[in-house]
Amino acid sequence: MCAPLIWSCARGGVRLPPQLPLNRPAQETDASRRSLPAQVHTNTLSPSSQFPTRTMSSLWSFVQEQPTAAAYAALAFIIWIAYKIASRPINYVKELSCVGFDPTLESGSAGRWKGKSRSELATEMSRMRKLGNLPPAFPNGWFALLESDTLAKSRVMHVAALGENFAVFRGESGEVYVLDAYCPHLGANMAVGGCVKGESLECPFHAWRFGGKDGQCVAIPYAEKVPEFAKARRWHSVEVNSFIFVWYHAQNEEPTWKLTALPQLAPSQWVYRGRSEFYISAHIQEIPENGADVAHLNAIHGPSLLAGGTLSTSGFLAGGSWARHLWTASWAAQTGPNEGHKAILSLVHEFRLFSKFAMIKMNVNAVQIGPGYVELSVDTTFGKAVILQSVTPVGPLLQRVIHRMYAAPSMPAPFANMIMLGEAIMFKRDIIVWNHKKFEDRPLLVREDKAINRYRRWYSQFYSENSPRLGKSPDGLDW
Repeated sequence: MCAPLIWSCARGGVRLPPQLPLNRPAQETDASRRSLPAQVHTNTLSPSSQFPTRTMSSLWSFVQEQPTAAAYAALAFIIWIAYKIASRPINYVKELSCVGFDPTLESGSAGRWKGKSRSELATEMSRMRKLGNLPPAFPNGWFALLESDTLAKSRVMHVAALGENFAVFRGESGEVYVLDAYCPHLGANMAVGGCVKGESLECPFHAWRFGGKDGQCVAIPYAEKVPEFAKARRWHSVEVNSFIFVWYHAQNEEPTWKLTALPQLAPSQWVYRGRSEFYISAHIQEIPENGADVAHLNAIHGPSLLAGGTLSTSGFLAGGSWARHLWTASWAAQTGPNEGHKAILSLVHEFRLFSKFAMIKMNVNAVQIGPGYVELSVDTTFGKAVILQSVTPVGPLLQRVIHRMYAAPSMPAPFANMIMLGEAIMFKRDIIVWNHKKFEDRPLLVREDKAINRYRRWYSQFYSENSPRLGKSPDGLDW
């Protein structure tokens, strides 16, 4: 039996011997064999491949049979989608030319600005503006250079602020360091093209390497010996409450106070709800002065949020008598041991309909810590939150202001986002004023404005004899 099979294979094909039975029914005909492929084709759809068709058919039958229930189900799905969208953390960013110049474009003099971009308008308006007798450009204190989540391990970033250029980098250990951006060898910017090696920063020009802890040069690849005097300037820095801060002092004095961590911001505690970022054409002192200027609250921030970030106090959207934000506030500098660098704004806010129905109420305790950092504790009917505000001088009259919000887990996410968005809208109303105002060093005040003078006396502690003024920079160049 094997011999015929082997012989047929040797001749180039496999032929079954006659005694081997074929594996098909005896009654199968040529015609049935020709029809077999068509039969097989009709059965190739598996049950799983028919699932979408059956599902859509079932859904359509459900809609036809239960239209009311189907409508409720569709509405529930839409509400769920809307809730998810409304719960996403906010990222609200506006450049300098985006806020505060619409009133100029809408005024009677708009013709002279025809054809100009917003950036050109912002530049020209800043040039024409009277500045007044300004305080020193950069006060002494802690200032936020970056938000923590923008700097990954083994990364370096360049930050220009406070009349300086900083190389901010995070070592392989996760520690953050701040060095002067310019290499003392030949002046290359180490934050542009440089790379992080362990806990040190390597210059891209000649690969000199500087340690983050003290700025000491630790390696020169082509030199037999590293001189002890080879060092880059190291700045005092701290990473706390989701910001990376640097200590600035015009006379290079050591930090005189510490920034402490908020327990709410510890991992697995409160929930991050978003951020806002604005650029403002103003002196830094003008921005926290709003806390002591309690009279401006009901003037600028009284109209309804529906009016948006404009200064409009009339019209249906502004609310008039049917919808108003009411504010009661008091400001006080702290005088306790190691507390002199702090001031507190106590604020009560109510949103009322027809002047008597209080719809939303919140208590805010804003702690100003030094010249450029504020921690706002917000207590509402729906839970608690904290908003962190950093004000950093990018230039003498250009401030970067960032707000970050964290809410207790019990606070509904859409309500937390509403607070965050409402704060950004209200802040835009202040920016319109700041972008155009003149600094009055001898303001005309009434008795009710006395907190402004107290604030200015308190803020003056952050200036020193060598604090740079707008007329001349520390190296003698005109700004």
